[in-house]
Amino acid sequence: MDYWFTTTFAFVIILIGSAVQTAIGFGMAIIAAPLLFLINPDYVPGPIILAALFNCLANTYYFRHSISMKGLTAAMLGRIPGCIAGGGILLILSPSLIAASLAILIAFALLTSLANWSFQATPRALFIAGFASGLTGTSTSIGGPPMALIVQNESTSFIRANLAGFFLYSCITSLIILVIMGRFNWQHLQLGLPLVPATLLGNWLAYRILHFISKAQIRQFTLCLCCIAIISLLFEVFA
Repeated sequence: MDYWFTTTFAFVIILIGSAVQTAIGFGMAIIAAPLLFLINPDYVPGPIILAALFNCLANTYYFRHSISMKGLTAAMLGRIPGCIAGGGILLILSPSLIAASLAILIAFALLTSLANWSFQATPRALFIAGFASGLTGTSTSIGGPPMALIVQNESTSFIRANLAGFFLYSCITSLIILVIMGRFNWQHLQLGLPLVPATLLGNWLAYRILHFISKAQIRQFTLCLCCIAIISLLFEVFA
């Protein structure tokens, strides 16, 4: 596939994903991973995680006044063994199995959103969610759903701030694991760096429209994108 087409397509997708993640706290990888996987599997997970790192860095600073380290500590502790397990999965799964895993993960996130499941953000629940986020985030770049599910009943400002802080830490740990396991190299860096401006542009746009968009509208938009992503990935697996 043509380099400029691929890069431009990836730029647009990351821009949209970054804006959505800034608005609701997660969703960048759910939008970007399945679509970019279809044009170049090497985008998943490393380059997307690199792009997400800058999204989380900007959001952590922007929403810094609502961050609660008490709530983040247990999740961060769970993230470390999860990242190691996720890195191991990358060594044994084929691209088609990774695509299938992505589809299953997004379908689970979609079902939990539709079912309106309720969880309490206890230290134990946050540790488990952190582990699950590390496992799926390192292997597929999608680490948002487990954590978002746990904190979904908190205030909008709490969700945005604490997910941003957690995912900033998560991106760093996942990239370290990927480098150690040889799954993030110069080629992946070349794919990821052009996505950084798209990420920051998505942040900038989202900051200016946050007060115009309701949480319900964003949720509906995200669910529609999840459906499209699942269909695309299943087509990739069975084609």
